[in-house]
Amino acid sequence: MNKEIAFSKLPPVPVLPLDIDPGEWTEGHVQGIALDTDQQYMYFSFTTVLVKTDLKGKVIGTVSGLTGHLGCISFNGGDRKVYGSIEYKHDSIGKSIMARTGRALADEDAFYMGIFDVDKIDRVGMDAETDGIMKAVYLPDVAQDFSAEGLDGKPHRYACSGIDGTGFGPEFGAPQVSQYMLYVAYGVYGDNDRRDNDHQVILQFDWRHMDAVAKPLCQNAPHHSGIRADKKYFLYTGNTTWGIQNLEYDRYLDAWIVSVYRGKKESFRNPPMYLIDRTAAPVRGNLKGLDGEEGELLALLPIGTPDEANGVWGCDFPKGQTGIYSFGNGYYYISFEGRTPAPEKKHTCHVKLCRFNKDNPELFEIIEQY
Repeated sequence: MNKEIAFSKLPPVPVLPLDIDPGEWTEGHVQGIALDTDQQYMYFSFTTVLVKTDLKGKVIGTVSGLTGHLGCISFNGGDRKVYGSIEYKHDSIGKSIMARTGRALADEDAFYMGIFDVDKIDRVGMDAETDGIMKAVYLPDVAQDFSAEGLDGKPHRYACSGIDGTGFGPEFGAPQVSQYMLYVAYGVYGDNDRRDNDHQVILQFDWRHMDAVAKPLCQNAPHHSGIRADKKYFLYTGNTTWGIQNLEYDRYLDAWIVSVYRGKKESFRNPPMYLIDRTAAPVRGNLKGLDGEEGELLALLPIGTPDEANGVWGCDFPKGQTGIYSFGNGYYYISFEGRTPAPEKKHTCHVKLCRFNKDNPELFEIIEQY
């Protein structure tokens, strides 16, 4: 049964840039964006470099030297740091980074929450290892699921390909005013022949416990100083291509925005976005396709377009996979990635101001002008 969702009237359009352009980059495509509304800085993850700009897109500084995959990023107002998922692995993603950077990875597959002291970023070319900008927290839950066998002896439990989506928000089912926790989403391999990869997996951490174990990262010798997740949740969506790319809590909808690359299983509708109902407490139940295994199940918000055959609601807004930021009032910054023409084919990003519109079939729309 669908519950009633009350939408308050949107406030006037905020006086913000309609388009933020950080320029052209060779280090990889944009993976995520984060915004510091107090100091008015925007942050971009371009796979192996963190970029800091003002709200006009002027570059203030960069953190480079990463040999792993820096994914979705989020600014934490609680400690004024940017948190981002970092993975070091030897699959197709890791091999492409090695080919581009010319640097070999350590033999071990390792997964971290990277924590960037962004107030120290004041120039281009700062180094992630040597300039005291970044520490990392090892995530053993991810490493174990990545290395464990899944159903029928296939590699990677839950088809875990690592981590990507990262965000801060109140706990599921708790009052909206409760303290924010850190959420980290698995990447999931898009394999049409598997039946154990139709859930998204999200870990919950209390970020306040991370500072005690965070250490500078020597990428040639990955450390294991970390913490286990407080909770592990499952979200039934059907398989996607690489799992949750960006994860963002939205106070306006009191929901989590989940952006993915469309899955390819023909039995599902495969939209590019889902909305998790944060107000619904997780329910323990059977995980579909996992032979009776149980887990803590999250609920989708019943708006958008239903996949009635599978009981899954989704949204057809095509972007958000490379970055989304919610202002909490029905307005959003959403990343639109691109490439310059050949032969350079540099990576670009335009962050566009958007708004929620319940009457738009895609639910979100670009604000073209004030």
